[in-house]
Amino acid sequence: MAADAGARRDRRARPLRVGAVARPVTGSRIRARGWGWRHAGRAVPAVAGLDLDVEPGERVLLLGPSGAGKSTLLAALAGVLGGEDEGDETGELAVDGAHPAGLRGTAGLVLQDPQANTIMSRVGDDVAFGCENLAVPRDEIWRRVREALAAVGLDVALDRSTAALSGGQRQRLALAGVLAMRPGLILLDEPTANLDPEGVVEVRDAVARVAAETGATLVVVEHRVETWLPVVDRVVVLAAGGGAVADGSPAAVLDAHRAQLAHDGVWVPGLPVEVARGGRHPGEALLVGEALRSGRDGAAVHEPLDVQVRAGEALIVTGRNGAGKSTLALTLAGLLPPVAGAVRATAPLRGELAAEAPIRWRPKQLASRIGTVFQQPEHQFVAARVRDEVAAGLRALRLPQPEVDARVGGLLAALRLDALADANPFTLSGGEQRRLSVATVLAPAPRVMVLDEPTFGQDRRTWSELVRLIASLVDDRGCAVVAVTHDADVERVLGDRVLRLGGER
Repeated sequence: MAADAGARRDRRARPLRVGAVARPVTGSRIRARGWGWRHAGRAVPAVAGLDLDVEPGERVLLLGPSGAGKSTLLAALAGVLGGEDEGDETGELAVDGAHPAGLRGTAGLVLQDPQANTIMSRVGDDVAFGCENLAVPRDEIWRRVREALAAVGLDVALDRSTAALSGGQRQRLALAGVLAMRPGLILLDEPTANLDPEGVVEVRDAVARVAAETGATLVVVEHRVETWLPVVDRVVVLAAGGGAVADGSPAAVLDAHRAQLAHDGVWVPGLPVEVARGGRHPGEALLVGEALRSGRDGAAVHEPLDVQVRAGEALIVTGRNGAGKSTLALTLAGLLPPVAGAVRATAPLRGELAAEAPIRWRPKQLASRIGTVFQQPEHQFVAARVRDEVAAGLRALRLPQPEVDARVGGLLAALRLDALADANPFTLSGGEQRRLSVATVLAPAPRVMVLDEPTFGQDRRTWSELVRLIASLVDDRGCAVVAVTHDADVERVLGDRVLRLGGER
């Protein structure tokens, strides 16, 4: 217990000192007039008719339903949205009086996908990358690197491989790289989505300290409103059809638009979401882990575990960042070999297969029995259209085309992806990509489903629809679900059993 407490103290974020030699920061000014963007190949703009002014030093929380264009706006402000061949821009968008694409070093952006933020192979080099591009003196770079890593609570060696970091650790790493640059505009897209509860507070407070110390302007996108309310002074709500539907102080916006915001999918504090569960009838074990230690390259990331994955039951796997949750999930799914111990499939799951260990099954045998959703959605996309992505697993099962069409259409409608059926999966927003990745597993509904952060990036409505579908497969069809998550609502609604790496209840 004392050792655990000491580890927590080591992980606490520490203040980032701006320092006398750091360049002075002036918060950036944002101006949008009738601005919009339509991605290439899309009939409907991601953002349209946006009028917005943000003064230097303001801290803005940007809200809106999934697909309202929040991530698109952040990418545009960072100057990385793309050229004419990637989409069509309308209206005016300026940062400090100039188009963002022509600015250098003004904005620092943390993307939704933790892996997309990682550039270099070592932690220290990754944090230093932005500073090097800004020609910051070498000695100043490494002072900033160490201070930024301490500020976000990422206590790892500078030469640690970035490939060895968990998703949550990568989020901390990306934020450290932005803070080290001392930008005039800090743009954060779901910066705490893959963090454990303690890490959420650490990262939020680190951002708030840096914004206060440097005077930088802050624009943050986050579905979970209550996380950022204590440190922002303004809330802007984007509409799915374009423009902003609310803009003002947090209290004013939430008080005046509370019911409408909840209806539109915003996570309004004090309004818990509920998903009804059917009769719960846990059945036989389908997967059994015995003295199991998972890891990569022969290095275990957790102590030995005895775990069962049972039919008709959802097992929630949670714990701090870097505890090995995703690695354990991939091992249970038969995609990584155990470092020690064994994963064994019982006869009801194995069927006619002789091999008990899923890691020894052929890909087709595995896919028909265990479906896996990866932490990064785009890692599993194989088709050029959304509808074909959902249909891929069904076609592999050689189902009749009418049944394929019916299942695909039903899922796309339920998950609000039907209007995007012909879109390329890689052009979707982060929340839309996550729903699509889960849909690819829900469509064939294998007996076991392993889902890594299945509700990442979801608004209130899409969260409910996604969780309702998962719950129905567990309660009504007797499927087994293993869900890796930091989402307390997922744990509350789906958690028939909860495994924290360090104890199961």
